[in-house]
Amino acid sequence: MGTTRTPADRPPHAVWTQLSTLTRRPWFAQSLSTLLFLLAWQVITPLLPTALVPMPAEVFGFMWDELRGDTVGRTTVWQAFAISLWRLWVGFVMAFVIGVPVGLVMGAARWIERMLRDLVLIGLAMPGLVWALLTGLWFGLDSAAMTATVVLAAVPFVIVNTVEGVRSVPRELRDMARAFGVPRGEVVRHVIVPSLMPLLFASLRYGLANGWKGLVVAEIFAATSGAGWNLQFWYDARRAHAVVGYALFFILFALFVEQVIFRTLSDRVFRWRPATADTRRRDR
Repeated sequence: MGTTRTPADRPPHAVWTQLSTLTRRPWFAQSLSTLLFLLAWQVITPLLPTALVPMPAEVFGFMWDELRGDTVGRTTVWQAFAISLWRLWVGFVMAFVIGVPVGLVMGAARWIERMLRDLVLIGLAMPGLVWALLTGLWFGLDSAAMTATVVLAAVPFVIVNTVEGVRSVPRELRDMARAFGVPRGEVVRHVIVPSLMPLLFASLRYGLANGWKGLVVAEIFAATSGAGWNLQFWYDARRAHAVVGYALFFILFALFVEQVIFRTLSDRVFRWRPATADTRRRDR
């Protein structure tokens, strides 16, 4: 009759092998870095010569109250982010509608690329704060100013990545398709679009990130609602724990977009790539 081996009966090398396997997983390193950060925050804060750096318990208590809707602000965190995300969505759709056609034309025609290149570079170099101040002057304290800020901050990134995507289409594939008489629609579907997708996806990621940053800055300086306005409200109230709490809300939102939305979208768009499945297995 066999006996069941308990964890204490396992050989030391087997336990060490399991621990070594565990530490090599990406989630272990991410969790460890978060725990070390929180520990350092808790230990270092009482040693600082200022009371303006809040303790973790104060910040997380505020965040929990906000999530429950217990707030003295004009809007809860849910309402504030709903307003901001609607502005972000409208502005970014407009940025894509403008940026992709312009990028396609610039990538296909060299003289148009030379004509518009400097304007695009100026857009890339312009800080989001400048766009926020300008749109506030042009449109006033209105959602139109916030939407315009998102468009102006995101369009240059969409254009640049679209131009590079057009140029990355292998000439040999286009010449081969032309030689075999492949219809133009099939060439666009099976040659040009797959070549464009990686850089279009990059323009989606970076354009959205820059549009979001520009929107928050615009809401701080030229809005009466939204997540950025709430951050400014708590800053004016001199509530350091609330300001840090909203900063963490922004971080959590960015992590959600990157780890959930973009990863899911990337797996669906690039499922034809064998490397996608392999990478996904390595990340688990």
